[in-house]
Amino acid sequence: MLTQDWHPRGHLSFASSHPGKKPYQTIEVAYGTQVLWPDHCVQGTEGAAFREDLAVPHAELVLRKGYHREIDSYSAFYENDRTTRTGLAGYLGERGLRRVFLAGLAFDFCVRYSAEDAHREGFEAIVIEDACRGIDIDGSVAATRELFRALGICCISGNATEAGPATT
Repeated sequence: MLTQDWHPRGHLSFASSHPGKKPYQTIEVAYGTQVLWPDHCVQGTEGAAFREDLAVPHAELVLRKGYHREIDSYSAFYENDRTTRTGLAGYLGERGLRRVFLAGLAFDFCVRYSAEDAHREGFEAIVIEDACRGIDIDGSVAATRELFRALGICCISGNATEAGPATT
């Protein structure tokens, strides 16, 4: 299963949609605080496409997220309002899957919220940290590691000799 940010032009989360605002500033919206991002992963553009060398022929599902203009979506399980489900938990549960491995961009946003929500939905969440990259806004990478520790979400890396709770 793959996730793909799939934002329409003028998405609420784009700093360019808010005159006078810059990327990484925040605004308040109906569902809480929203980080403003540079325009990214705009539907139908090269920036939204998977890398040409990504070869995952066994992937049965591509879950597109962030396609609602007025709500962002970090998690593969819920929109940022934290109530609107994407359907992923049901999809995985119907197949008898109980463990998810997560990797990608960004460690401290999309991977974090997906791992947290996987845990919330009763799945064992394992983050492959070597296959992630964080943005680190105001210590968000350290905060993500602390959250993972508190929830018992494992972070593994190629340097680890055994899997265990997230480490710094």
